[in-house]
Amino acid sequence: MTDFDPALGPRPDSLADLREAIPACDRVAYFNTGATGPSPDRVLDAAAAWERYHKVDVLADADPYEVAFAEYERLRERLSSFLDAPIETVGLVESTADGLSAVAAAFDWEPGDVVVRTDLEHPAGTLPFDRLARHHGVEVRVVETERGHIDTDAFADAVADAEMACFSSLSWNYGTQLPVEELVEIADDAGLFTLVDAVQSPGQRPLSVPEWGADAVACSGHKWCLGPWGAGMLYVDPAVAADLHPAQVTYRSVEDAMAHEYVLKPGGARFERGTASLAPHVGLREAVGTLESVGLDAIGDRVLELAGRLTDRLDDDRLLSPAAPESGLVTVDVADPEATVERLHDDGLVIRDLPDPEAVRASVHAFNTEAEVDRLATALNDEPAP
Repeated sequence: MTDFDPALGPRPDSLADLREAIPACDRVAYFNTGATGPSPDRVLDAAAAWERYHKVDVLADADPYEVAFAEYERLRERLSSFLDAPIETVGLVESTADGLSAVAAAFDWEPGDVVVRTDLEHPAGTLPFDRLARHHGVEVRVVETERGHIDTDAFADAVADAEMACFSSLSWNYGTQLPVEELVEIADDAGLFTLVDAVQSPGQRPLSVPEWGADAVACSGHKWCLGPWGAGMLYVDPAVAADLHPAQVTYRSVEDAMAHEYVLKPGGARFERGTASLAPHVGLREAVGTLESVGLDAIGDRVLELAGRLTDRLDDDRLLSPAAPESGLVTVDVADPEATVERLHDDGLVIRDLPDPEAVRASVHAFNTEAEVDRLATALNDEPAP
């Protein structure tokens, strides 16, 4: 059979066309992409088309496993290009949480080993290490930060006698960019394994994962990339992969499942599962193609422009994230975050509340409009102050 290539028509090639392609934009002013992005119709159509192709056409004409395995490799090649990483380094996992947890469980941990993380981490980057502390006696050392900014000297002190450092590339609660390359260099000097949670980075700007120098990087496509749930990407540097033995080994994580002794694949693919659905990654491939058609630089510039428009219009005492935005995430202080989210939702403005800090967060993407941003700023300024 020929390669799967659904007929979806021309991709949008401008910011206006991108917005037009997203059906959710017809219903609400959506500012919650940092949780989950609204997908364009063509992304949803591509995922659905794969399911019908694989479960109808392929069954009639070819071996469904051979076709699926070939598609896995096409997907890996396309998404590794998006991450600017060698194809052998990238694995197709379900989510950022899936990738982080899988890497954390791939070491032979002993009581007294030390993992260092920041206090900015999402539960996806804390729960795997809480488990290590509970079941293996691992010490989890937390580096405190100030409004999303890290003291690199404090980080250096914390990692001096540790085994692993896990930190985000972009903080989910303040929208700040962490100095990933500098943190990796500090950890490397101390002999640590570095694991980066990059869930908020792909889709906001062009990304070259290997430039960070980290040993492993986990990210997903359902946020700023506007892809479906269930499509994650895991980068693992082959130079360190030999130290990682997955807790779950499947026929997709080894070179030859029928061999007398299995040999794990060299990079992130050693963490892939069995007959996982390809539909989410097919949708993500189309989402990535859509963003690249519009232009990732144009998208990144527009995200910062609109985020800056929002911060400029917010009362000074409300803003908790940087006044000069470092991403599309803008965090705002209000008296009752949950009530604010509900009130704004009733007015057709979708944001979310945060647990730490207790605040609300708006995610500004390139598909938003200046009018929507102005509406949001007015609504937030009208909310009761803390």
